[in-house]
Amino acid sequence: MSTKTKKTSSTPAMKRAVGPGGKRIPKRKPDAAVSSTERRRKAALAEINGRLEGGRQDHEVPSEKESANNANVEAAAKGKTANGEKAPKTPKAPKPKRVSALDAAAQVLAASEVPMRAKEMIAAMETKGLWRSPGGKTPEATLYAAIIREIAAKGTAARFKKHERGIFVAGKGA
Repeated sequence: MSTKTKKTSSTPAMKRAVGPGGKRIPKRKPDAAVSSTERRRKAALAEINGRLEGGRQDHEVPSEKESANNANVEAAAKGKTANGEKAPKTPKAPKPKRVSALDAAAQVLAASEVPMRAKEMIAAMETKGLWRSPGGKTPEATLYAAIIREIAAKGTAARFKKHERGIFVAGKGA
């Protein structure tokens, strides 16, 4: 035989409350517990409803200055003045379209009688105010590469034509 004995598990539901002297304590009736919680809940709801029906409290009422400011803010949000008139719209000046370096180079070459290098085109664009480098170190190299790409892509319809190595003239597309 085994010396181990099987333990019975006792859950809290199975235990009975025992008071002093080993007397059993009777369980509460479920209705009594529910009724006390129900009473507290009803009391809290009554208090909340009383507060809601009473209106705003003193610290919640805005002053005259706050009321006027709120009216101005609401009117501005709707596009009107506080008097009910529509606020005049200020016309926005259209932004001038920014010309790309390639477009500016095409304009400079079309106006020029002599063939130009990329570095000369950059200098002419800046003096005429057509285009200005946004701070790049080698804008002439970028312009040269863009011109070569356009010539390769468009062929004879390109705005540029290669005159000599590194030197360009205006093409038929200009």
